[in-house]
Amino acid sequence: MSLLLFDFFSSSDSGLYFAAWAFLVLGIIGAVLPVLPGPPLSWVGLLIGSFLAGYDISVTKLVITGIIAAAITVADYILPSYLTKVTGGTKAGSWGATIGLICGLFLGPFGILIGPFAGALIAEIIHDSNDFSKALKSACGAFLGFIAGTGLKLICDIAFIFVFVKSRIPDEVIQAVV
Repeated sequence: MSLLLFDFFSSSDSGLYFAAWAFLVLGIIGAVLPVLPGPPLSWVGLLIGSFLAGYDISVTKLVITGIIAAAITVADYILPSYLTKVTGGTKAGSWGATIGLICGLFLGPFGILIGPFAGALIAEIIHDSNDFSKALKSACGAFLGFIAGTGLKLICDIAFIFVFVKSRIPDEVIQAVV
């Protein structure tokens, strides 16, 4: 049985194989970067993978994973705003969390984690400098919303990669059929 990663070199579908993996990886990146829609990108990787010889990704799998990708994408837009509002935050806190994430990207993994919190806190302080404890509570809500959304997207994207890898039909089965 050939190794999954080496199928790229031996398959006539190498362009599709590369594109499927590229979209799956872009989905993982999109789980963290707010400008890329992670789950839909990973789903496109599954869609491309369904056209590859040696992969068993059915229409049913594509419909179910497509619904999941859409639901998580919608939840990712609603969850941060909801958690920010529940904790008394404002739109400034939500925007601050997004700007903090973008700035945090330049500081590596630590910046990605601390950036949204710091951005939300700074934005809430600028919005209402009279009440630091309210700003801190709001920043925590914005940060929790970001973490929840990012976590959902990462779980979804990793699950889609798992579906892609597990959909590979072993060479022995393919050769037995041929």
